[in-house]
Amino acid sequence: MHSLNSVLGVIMGGGRGSRLYPLTRDRAKPAVPIAGKYRLIDIPISNCINSRIDRIAVLTQFNSVSLHRHITSTYNFDPFHQGWVQIWAAEQTDTNPNWYQGTADAVRQQLLEIRSSGADYVIILAGDHLYRMNYAEMARFHWEKEAQITVAVQPVSAEQAPRFGLLKRDVDFSISDFVEKPQDPEDQAQFVSRADPTRPYLGSMGIYFFDTEVLIQILEGSTDDDFGGEVIPKAIHTHRVYGFDFDDYWEDIGTIRSFFDTNLSLASPDPPFDFNVPNQPIYSHPRFLPGTVVNGASLHHVLLADGCIIGDADIQNTIIGLRSQIQDGAKINHAVLMGADYFDSHDQSLSSSIPLGVGPDCHIEGALIDKNARIGKGVVIRPYPRGTEIDAGDYFVRDGIVVIPKNSLIPPGTLIGPD
Repeated sequence: MHSLNSVLGVIMGGGRGSRLYPLTRDRAKPAVPIAGKYRLIDIPISNCINSRIDRIAVLTQFNSVSLHRHITSTYNFDPFHQGWVQIWAAEQTDTNPNWYQGTADAVRQQLLEIRSSGADYVIILAGDHLYRMNYAEMARFHWEKEAQITVAVQPVSAEQAPRFGLLKRDVDFSISDFVEKPQDPEDQAQFVSRADPTRPYLGSMGIYFFDTEVLIQILEGSTDDDFGGEVIPKAIHTHRVYGFDFDDYWEDIGTIRSFFDTNLSLASPDPPFDFNVPNQPIYSHPRFLPGTVVNGASLHHVLLADGCIIGDADIQNTIIGLRSQIQDGAKINHAVLMGADYFDSHDQSLSSSIPLGVGPDCHIEGALIDKNARIGKGVVIRPYPRGTEIDAGDYFVRDGIVVIPKNSLIPPGTLIGPD
């Protein structure tokens, strides 16, 4: 009898995350905050827990301190529960002096731990996607088809095709061909799989369900570093590989633009992804923060987290993260404020003439402000045209979005934006 108790969840903790820089300057991709109070890693861990997969390993390597801290302080099961969430960090050994070289290599380097878990099946997940999925349905599909490998797939538009691994399936759902992120339109045309002209392709979601013995056999028998680019395309010729349909909200948070737009969508009246689903909650670190205080502000399409103090400000289409402080006269529109890790103490206030948060009479639009930023009085931030890329030290511009890095200080009266 198949059982979810025999499934091990393995979550990729992310590489350097260069496309999300400077948000990844001080943290791993899965540790990046989202929706005011969560972190990206909370999504796959919560999906596992809600799917009754309660043995979960997170493979980490780059800038992993804050990710480790978040996981160890958040996901602790009670002593009567057999589940666990463990961190499997990259390490150099006498037999292997190398760090993780890719997704497949990361799993290969942890095969001893996978064997030790005794799991019959392994589901491999990314740590930087936003979606809600019941992996139990994918497991049942895998078992019913007597598959050895199952890939979660989703309909993809022509515009999105170069970003995905594209595949073709037979009528029995077995995968007959696979290509990773094809850039040539002629190559893409060979993978048209659906009659829907708006989404004619099937794309891999980077979610893989393996028989454990098959996973071990493949990884020990090759030096392939990546699942999407190497392992899966080869496996379809040697193993029973099937595609499991998932046609619901799913977003790859891979760039500053996608991160920014996805966050803002959560503040809309009808967000595409709802964190508030009672029987499938998204878990995160429990905090004991006071309720947010609003002193005369006008708020329109705003997602507001706990522990904030907001003065007489005008705020629209904005995410306001934990412990944010916004002073009187501020005008904020189309912005993501990640908030702060702490409240200003008396000593901290004396050490800086600019308090935490957004100062009085600031005008902020089209900006992403990371944690613990201090924005002085009268600062003006405006977006640049799309495609603009700037590294200015105190701030960055990515695809036209102004990014204020973590712990930054922007002096009063500063103007950031196109001339």
